[in-house]
Amino acid sequence: MAIVRPFKGILPSRDKVHLVTSRSFDTYDRHTLDDKLKYNPFSFLHIIKPDFISKKNIKSTSPDYLKKVKAKYEEFLKKDFFESDEKNSFYIYQQESYGNVYTGIIGCAAIDDYFDGVIKVHEQTLGHREEKLKDYLKVVNMNAEPVCLTYESDEQLEELIAGVIEKEPHFDFSTTDNTRHKLWKVSDDVAVAAISKRFEAIGDIYIADGHHRSASSALLGKVMRSETTSSHSDAGFNYFMSIYIPFNQLKIYEYNRLVKDLNGLSIAEFLKRVEEKFEVEECGKSAVVPDEQHIFGMYVEEKWYKLTVDKSVIDSSTAIGSLDTKILSQYLLSPILNITDLSSRKSDRISFVGGVGSDIVKRVQQSVDDGDMKVAFTLFPATVDQLIAVADNKEIMPPKSTWVEPKMRSGLVIYSLD
Repeated sequence: MAIVRPFKGILPSRDKVHLVTSRSFDTYDRHTLDDKLKYNPFSFLHIIKPDFISKKNIKSTSPDYLKKVKAKYEEFLKKDFFESDEKNSFYIYQQESYGNVYTGIIGCAAIDDYFDGVIKVHEQTLGHREEKLKDYLKVVNMNAEPVCLTYESDEQLEELIAGVIEKEPHFDFSTTDNTRHKLWKVSDDVAVAAISKRFEAIGDIYIADGHHRSASSALLGKVMRSETTSSHSDAGFNYFMSIYIPFNQLKIYEYNRLVKDLNGLSIAEFLKRVEEKFEVEECGKSAVVPDEQHIFGMYVEEKWYKLTVDKSVIDSSTAIGSLDTKILSQYLLSPILNITDLSSRKSDRISFVGGVGSDIVKRVQQSVDDGDMKVAFTLFPATVDQLIAVADNKEIMPPKSTWVEPKMRSGLVIYSLD
């Protein structure tokens, strides 16, 4: 039984919503970020990067920096860039992007569901990142981007959503990445109660994207409970903002791997080692984009190769044993290239290219041709079924196994922990 709670959202004013909302901060390159901050005074990026105008480089984890984030957010509120809803509501969000349409319900998930395993995970979180985000939440006191949760499609919920989106949306705008965004408010008491009640009948909820944000919210709630002597059952810190997207709408794309060197091996030595666990087929200039599982593309020294996994290495006894990201790490990246930690924060020898777009493989190849990387691997994406199986079996996917769509914009709906 999942607890899904409505809340009084804080939304951009209608005339500024297209200017306020932003992609996640870390998806912008430095040049684009500077332009956004310089020419758009309404951008939510000013809240995330409050020291831009002063040009002072304050450590983003310092108390002073977090206070500046909070102050900038309060400044946006005072300037009426945002408006607070008066009633507890759910929000129906729809995104049209690259020919796909995603429709989900924005509400609040309970940290107790996270603790009790009603909300299931497939990715391991890092303690230092949990602490960092927990400290951020405690000072800033808001969620500005929902965690993406997924669930088995429910006919009654779909009917409720269909009835809402027949009406005029509260927001309807497009962004420069050719994505259209629509948002409807659900404030009617009967409809709100019906959505909450229906989620109670749904068994398991899965984190699709946002493991660290979920974990840090749960950690903050645990800390706040220990520090609060009065009753706190309805306190804002017991929940975190989420968007609920059904399995059949979720899209998972691949994360391709790029490695800086061949671990001291010559190209001949490297290929010979790869042939121990993979059938290697030279494809010349023709880019290899895998169209099924257990096939990889490899680009090295201006040549593409098709790698087909030896069936003997596929372990079907576990959920992750047949996962391509696991196979590539276990039988190539680790033993041959000595990439034992896929965290790009800990190793400058590996990087990743993921996302949506026709230029992904071109970008992968260009990184090798430019000399930034020595070898690249293209992958077939994991499936939603694999994600669910890993979570159900309480297993953990390797880092950067899934690029999940839709991606939400920061500042579209804000949940105040107050």
